[in-house]
Amino acid sequence: MTKDSAKIGVATATIVGMNAMIGSGIFGIPAALASDVGPAGILTTFFVAIIVWCLALSLSRVARLYPGEGSFYNYAKQFGGHTLGILANSAYFIGLLIAMGLLTKMAGVYWQHHFPEYSQFTLSAITLAGLVLLNVFGVKLSEIGQMILICTTVAPLVIISLMCLTQASLSNLTPFIPFGTLSVFQASRIVIFAFFGFESAASLFGIVRNPERNVPRALSYSLIIVALIYLVFAASIILAVPTSLLTNPLVRLTDVLTNIFPDRTWLINAVNISILSAILGTIHSMIWGSSQLLVSFVKVMKSNFAKKLITKNILDAKTAVIFVGSCIFASFIFIKNADLFFNLTALFIIFAFSTSIFTLLTKKHKNSPTQLVIIIVGLLAAALIFFFALEGLISEIIKLTR
Repeated sequence: MTKDSAKIGVATATIVGMNAMIGSGIFGIPAALASDVGPAGILTTFFVAIIVWCLALSLSRVARLYPGEGSFYNYAKQFGGHTLGILANSAYFIGLLIAMGLLTKMAGVYWQHHFPEYSQFTLSAITLAGLVLLNVFGVKLSEIGQMILICTTVAPLVIISLMCLTQASLSNLTPFIPFGTLSVFQASRIVIFAFFGFESAASLFGIVRNPERNVPRALSYSLIIVALIYLVFAASIILAVPTSLLTNPLVRLTDVLTNIFPDRTWLINAVNISILSAILGTIHSMIWGSSQLLVSFVKVMKSNFAKKLITKNILDAKTAVIFVGSCIFASFIFIKNADLFFNLTALFIIFAFSTSIFTLLTKKHKNSPTQLVIIIVGLLAAALIFFFALEGLISEIIKLTR
């Protein structure tokens, strides 16, 4: 067997990209869109899909040019030096932990469907503790587990979409933009939460045959498929569910479905279990992934303290998992509002993306006109999302101080 024959093709790379992107965070997006944008949230999803495509293609090029340990540190330091590299990697790490805090809250929300006698806080805390322990003891998702995870995520998306389309009414599309045109773009900071993970797919150059040609193709295919799934999912809910039932991102979709389909309790219970397994699988995988990121991050730091953590085995696979779990718990405890989760996650992760991609605009890189357009569009759109996320964060802080 040749070295090249052991690599994956476009089809497999596309599935890998889909696995990286499709996450349980999508289940909170339709309610957020309904309450912040209205039916025009469909346009927001389309807008964000284009942005993510530009960012993904640009980031995949950076990953090809600068492979190696440290990821965002390695990318951003190329033009901003060690300090910017530290800031970029730290921002990405913090963004992931904040996002996992929201998913931990969602776990408690969906667990309560089956155990209503317990509080959401208790169920979320027990869930996080259990998943941290599994990672401490080295229990990781196998390839079969990864396939099950993608199925448990896609299955409820498809089932909910089909159920809602049977009750679709065009009257639910009016008024189409009740909160104004600007709201369509402001909500991009929320929708992009559902696409995070594409950055993992951008680093496939080492395992794909003919990567120069096939990685961009796989990224495009995976993004198109995921965007279509998200568009149909969001549109079906908006068409079938009155906005009065979609009050906040932490509303249980299964409760909403119960109001519309009171005679399909068995199916709704199955959907709830599927959503819950998707949330648990995502948190479990991200605890492990974040702990690995933390270890690789500390390895590239130049301080004596960081070196001691590694050489004396103070920071290893197990302690990194415990630290990550503690940070997720802190995020879950101290961030109360779903909008705060969306805004903070977008701020930190968009900063990491932008500082990494900006490397491509330095003098040592020759960009074709097409590449330059993609880079600039991606960066400008990222700046727009960053601005709206910052605006949303300031707004939430003002509310808390009143």
